[in-house]
Amino acid sequence: MLKRHIDSTIDVHYATSSKALLLSGARQVGKTYAIRRYAERAGLQLVEMNFLLQPETKNIPHGASDVKELLLRISAYAKRPLTPGKTLIFFDEVQEYADILTWVKALVDEGSFRYALSGSLLGLELKNIRSVPVGYMTEYQMYPLDFNEFIRNIGISDEVIASVRESWEQLRPVDTYIHSKLMQLFNLYLIVGGMPLAVQTYKDSNDLQLVIREQWSILSLYKKDISRYDPDEKLYINDIFDLIPAELNAKNKRFILKTLNEHIKFSRHENSFTWLREADMALPVYNIDEPRVPLKLNELRNLFKLFQNDVGLLAAQYADGIQLRILQGDVNINNGAIYENAVAQELHAHGWKLYYFNSKKQGEVDFVLEQDEKIIPIEVKSGKDYQRHVALSNILANSEYKIQEAIVLSNNNLSTKNTIIYAPVYMTMFMHHHKSEGQLLYKVDLTGM
Repeated sequence: MLKRHIDSTIDVHYATSSKALLLSGARQVGKTYAIRRYAERAGLQLVEMNFLLQPETKNIPHGASDVKELLLRISAYAKRPLTPGKTLIFFDEVQEYADILTWVKALVDEGSFRYALSGSLLGLELKNIRSVPVGYMTEYQMYPLDFNEFIRNIGISDEVIASVRESWEQLRPVDTYIHSKLMQLFNLYLIVGGMPLAVQTYKDSNDLQLVIREQWSILSLYKKDISRYDPDEKLYINDIFDLIPAELNAKNKRFILKTLNEHIKFSRHENSFTWLREADMALPVYNIDEPRVPLKLNELRNLFKLFQNDVGLLAAQYADGIQLRILQGDVNINNGAIYENAVAQELHAHGWKLYYFNSKKQGEVDFVLEQDEKIIPIEVKSGKDYQRHVALSNILANSEYKIQEAIVLSNNNLSTKNTIIYAPVYMTMFMHHHKSEGQLLYKVDLTGM
């Protein structure tokens, strides 16, 4: 049984709202499990309809004249009466029958029961729904376990995590012993990743071969999704997905379309990359031509890096034996791609829009973030020479960019030098994007109108 951040989010949702809850995210990130766990915690009767595994359930809503008839059909399917206030009705794999969303408003308005929905590929499917129930449904995105969740489930106490968070906030080194253990766990996270089935398998067995087997079963599911949901473009999408590890391992890590086909054009196959992003199978990080606010206006859509949605899946796709070599600290392997994937995955899950900067004159910076109209450049270093960062120094020295601080993530303990924070790579678990709060008032002066 894994503890997840989403558990408290679900608890708060149902305690404060009558709206339906929709969990979206990639396949196998734990959406169904999270809903089942909530029903168990809350002592609710769970009626679960899975439109993928039980395709006959699509006939239940089809042709119902009103919400009363629909609820009667659901009760018949459950083979027991539905108890008002004590029943949670759960529509799972809703991408298989997205029209169920058109019933949500009526179901919520009727008010007798609580409702949950979940599905994969919803970034693609929701675009085709004519009537998404705005105001009657709240959506939460789920991701693989982040590093914080991973170490809590492996056995690190909340007190230890709190002490490390305090070091981050006060910009002081972590206790040497704790730092060493967390770096060991970070290397383990690079291999196991955050897919719940992989984490639970490791937790139960400590057998990395069993973990890798589970990861390959997830990758196989992804391949089946590609074939089922986009038959016209599946060959290109499949090739792109398979090339992610190799392209990240290249010198500049940028995805090169010519690897697919010498004459291929991005404009023709942009939809293939969009499909992988909307399906939450891959994470594109776009190039910006200048590190200025707002970053979105400096985005170059045809230049990007493409990361895996889970670093454990990425490690599984590399050649046999890389897992053991990572654990042994083999200096002859290139950890850069795997480190960057872990950081991209973590920052994405924490709400950041990800970009990188590349300039022939100034060099390349791994990630560039924007928070409250401030630019935060980040370099990721897997080797010992972590204080060598020419591109980062160049943009910090450029007064036009007005960058106040930068972060270098590495294996080393926390230190600072001038405007640069050198932080252990595991401290990405504390880097959350916070939306600006408070009122935004603007009054037009209409004097003399």
